Amino acid sequence: MSLGSLCRRNVVTVEPGTTISEVTRIMEDNNIGCVIVNGGEDKFGIVTDRDIALRVVNRALDPVRTSVEEVMTKDIVLTLREDIGLLEALDQIRKSAVRRFPVVDVDSNVIGIITLDDIVKLLSREMADVADVIENEGPLF
Repeated sequence: MSLGSLCRRNVVTVEPGTTISEVTRIMEDNNIGCVIVNGGEDKFGIVTDRDIALRVVNRALDPVRTSVEEVMTKDIVLTLREDIGLLEALDQIRKSAVRRFPVVDVDSNVIGIITLDDIVKLLSREMADVADVIENEGPLF
């Protein structure tokens, strides 16, 4: 299965000038922990709830006056192509210290997002399915 078929496609994006106050409302309304900041022309950033806690709250910045562009991560450590498989993605993820990954198409446009939590849930379901097969095919006591 390709990463494009596994990722969340309902990516929430905001413009660079959006205030932190508005971003936190968007996160709460959508029950999400990050938003993609649309910089146009395959340029984008990401801001997470952790970024807001450390870069806004911890520094006592005014969330009504602080724009997302001021605190977002501009140099995203890793984007994942939609056409790779989960095992290849895990190999790339292993080398990063990041929990959320934009999924991009061949032109580097963001088409989705996948998180480590998503991957753990997916692998857990797969392992449960394998366990069911083993149980159903095993000898009875």
